[in-house]
Amino acid sequence: MKQSDEYYMQQALREAEKAFEKGEVPIGAVLVMQDRIIVRTHNQVELLKDPTAHAEVLAITAACDQMGAKYLPEATLYITLEPCLMCSGALYWSKIGRIVFGATDPKNGYGNKVSSSPFHPKTELQGGLLAQEALNLMQQFFKNRR
Repeated sequence: MKQSDEYYMQQALREAEKAFEKGEVPIGAVLVMQDRIIVRTHNQVELLKDPTAHAEVLAITAACDQMGAKYLPEATLYITLEPCLMCSGALYWSKIGRIVFGATDPKNGYGNKVSSSPFHPKTELQGGLLAQEALNLMQQFFKNRR
């Protein structure tokens, strides 16, 4: 059954809430292929003690493993926050078909670091979906940490 972008972003927000509950920066992701969620993940930097364990990287790794492929041109990644430059590079190399993100990240997002798109030329990009919800979760997380 075909779901809306908003539905998938709500699923990514649920993953971000799981990260929040675990003391991780609350960023969640779902990776969708053929109208089916094949990966659900969230940041696990603290758990894995790995600075590269961002939701996007974990989603790419799990999806490639599950699909037995190194490229994901038919996939859409829904992520609650604008990808950082590291994740943008990983998304570039995965040749992901589409990226939909929630809130922008003026401090660490790719848009603040590069003047042109860091994504594969064939990748479609959409930002701002459920941005306020994602931003509220991030603000609450960092407010609690102070």
